[in-house]
Amino acid sequence: MTLADLLSECFATDLEETWERERTATPVRAFAVQLHATGCSLRETKEVLRLLGVERSHQAVWQWVHRLADSGHNPPEAKPKRVAVDETAVKINGEWSWLYAAIDIETKLILDVELFGRHGTDPAAAFLHRLSEKHDLSDAVFLVDGYGYQTALSRLGLSGRLDYVERNLIEKWFHTLKMRVDRFHNSWVGSHGSVREWFIQFAQYYNFQRPHQALDGRTPVEEAIN
Repeated sequence: MTLADLLSECFATDLEETWERERTATPVRAFAVQLHATGCSLRETKEVLRLLGVERSHQAVWQWVHRLADSGHNPPEAKPKRVAVDETAVKINGEWSWLYAAIDIETKLILDVELFGRHGTDPAAAFLHRLSEKHDLSDAVFLVDGYGYQTALSRLGLSGRLDYVERNLIEKWFHTLKMRVDRFHNSWVGSHGSVREWFIQFAQYYNFQRPHQALDGRTPVEEAIN
């Protein structure tokens, strides 16, 4: 029995359309993605596959993980009660940009991410406006630090308060993302569009594929739709 035959007994193969041009069997790729979702690094996942007789590169496994995440859907429309929002600096082609992100405190769902060339009140307002077009924020309270968020919230008629405890959740997500960036890339080289797409794919992976310990092993999407 081949590895693909063995794994096909455990993993559904209804993702062939997503990976139709891949030379590695879908059950093997699904198995690799599941390994990575449970906490294995790319290097560890690659080594497990090697022990099973499948030799693939670091980059190939990375592409499987994020192509599967990208084959999902946008986060379900949410009506969050408490939303942590923040930005973090990222260097692209030697220059600084800022990644904005928002997370639902209860479900751990990443509600949106966006990349801007600068930070301050105007980018914060633009990000919050975009967020309001995707989700029902009528009952939401935004947990923010200073840095222009309160002015931006007031400009848009949204409710917010300064918070340096619960909003740590978004900072932890940034930390997770940057750990992955450091592990997968030596540096960000490429267009802002390609970097933005990577961030979107990582958010989809986090929402749809990555089990969350605080949610008893459920993904944020599973928690949000319950």
